[in-house]
Amino acid sequence: MWTSWLSTSHWMETCYTRTLMKPDDKRQRWESQKEQPPLKRVPERQKRGLKLRPVWKRQEKWRREAAVETAGRVKVNKKITNQFNFSERASQTLNNPLKERESQTEPPPRANFSASANQWEIYDSYVDDLAKQERNKEKQKAPPTKKEDDKSKKKITSIETQSDDISKVAKSSKIIERMVNQNTFDDIAQDFKYFQDASDEFREQDGTLLPLWKFQYDKAKRLAVTALCWSQTYKDMYAVGHGSYDFTKQSRGMLLFYTLKNSTFPEFIFPTNSGVMCLDIHKVHPYLVAVGFYDGCVAVYNLKEGGVQPVFKSTAKCGKHTDPVWQVKWQKDDMDNNQNFFSVSSDGRVVSWTLVKNELVYTDIIKLSVDGALMDGPEGMQLHTTACGTSFDFHKQTDYLFLVGTEEGKIHKCSKAYSSQFLETYQAHNMAVDAVRWNHFHPKVFISCSSDWTVKIWDHTIKTPMFTFDLNAAVGDVAWAPYSSTVFAAVTTDGKVHVFDLSVNKYEAICEQLVVAKKKTKLTHIEFNPVHPIIIVGDDRGYVTSLKLSPNLRRQPKEKKGQEVPKGPEVEVAKMEKLLNLLREPESLDKK
Repeated sequence: MWTSWLSTSHWMETCYTRTLMKPDDKRQRWESQKEQPPLKRVPERQKRGLKLRPVWKRQEKWRREAAVETAGRVKVNKKITNQFNFSERASQTLNNPLKERESQTEPPPRANFSASANQWEIYDSYVDDLAKQERNKEKQKAPPTKKEDDKSKKKITSIETQSDDISKVAKSSKIIERMVNQNTFDDIAQDFKYFQDASDEFREQDGTLLPLWKFQYDKAKRLAVTALCWSQTYKDMYAVGHGSYDFTKQSRGMLLFYTLKNSTFPEFIFPTNSGVMCLDIHKVHPYLVAVGFYDGCVAVYNLKEGGVQPVFKSTAKCGKHTDPVWQVKWQKDDMDNNQNFFSVSSDGRVVSWTLVKNELVYTDIIKLSVDGALMDGPEGMQLHTTACGTSFDFHKQTDYLFLVGTEEGKIHKCSKAYSSQFLETYQAHNMAVDAVRWNHFHPKVFISCSSDWTVKIWDHTIKTPMFTFDLNAAVGDVAWAPYSSTVFAAVTTDGKVHVFDLSVNKYEAICEQLVVAKKKTKLTHIEFNPVHPIIIVGDDRGYVTSLKLSPNLRRQPKEKKGQEVPKGPEVEVAKMEKLLNLLREPESLDKK
């Protein structure tokens, strides 16, 4: 009893003291306990691998809360922020107030239309449209009517002369067509703009030609490409002449204008009654195009005019040629500011044509004749045999000087001031001279090609050629590059394009590539683009193919450290002059 009473009283005293303890006494007690190393009491349940009782968890929680209350004395582990570039930022964006705006409009008029498009309905609509066009043409030709019957007739003509719905959206539809084509042929457009043949770095001299767009018009399939000419104003546009070189298959011709922005369809189409043999686009007025035909006529087309007929055309009354016109060239305006161009034909005449008001005024510049060839005339007179002109070209710096190639293989150097004699005659080729062209940079150099398989480069002060290249096939055309005085290209009847650079290789072409799909296809003409590194070639099946020159074919001098590479026409002249000095004889050098 005694022991039990003592234990009971001790328990009551302990509970009493706990209730009388203040919070500060609790803190001191806990601090004293924290200073002394705590005894680890391992319960029996933990020894057996069992979990702790919830009493211990509550005690641990109580200790953490006490530590928080004494945060000023006891250090609590916190995540230390970056002390160097840490900045605490907080912001709240201001939302714009919502606004409602309403408007009330009248609904657009609506109409339901349904019809069936049959073959006879389409045919009837075409017949009605043709009849309307014929009525308009007749009324334009008819003399003006009297003022009395004005109102009724004016209403009728205004209704009939209204443009069709398609013509109103012609410009927009053309732009959309170009966009669609550029998306369709996007890979070709990317190659045209950015592709550079990386394999040229592993070749010492040789280059390649990358095929780009192929141009073809269905109605000109069986007509050969007889002329090519780039526009000097619009660098992406060029003209194509279609006809036939076979005199037994002469029927019709066609004049087409293409742009690199749309390779599927021509921009302008002009059908002709006779085959087109040559053409030239005016440098200052790109809408004027001079054309020569197989029947001997020359004509001038104006792209600004709406019709398909030429604005000027020669006739038998005004000096028309009697044989095919093989080449035409625009010249500078005369003293009266009238446009004029020259033409050469197989009838032996070189004629100047001047555009005066509504007619072409002709002037014979020179008549070609064969030296030493005489024929008997009336009453025993001796007449000179007429030579057939096939090509000509005017000097780039000297306006009055020009060259004429003939069917006999000769090249005559002529002047506008002398109509009776030649300044010089070169025994150039054994067959007809297909093309002759002055160099763009060097004033003394010109090039010629012929069906005798050869291309020759000349100094017009020397009667013998400076360079002769045999291409193993008849050469259809040759052209100088606009960016270098030593680069030129030629096309042959075996379907190959030959590109030469005399500063790299004086003996053979640095590129010889077959560019036609069929073996029997003959290439007829070639032209360099005035700005972009591409060429266009035409064949006898009516196709025009565009090709991009690889970097080796348009190589520029390398820049040295600390030195600027000289550029300009003087550098190109010096480059060609250096080559010519290696070939000139000492006597000719002494004369110069």
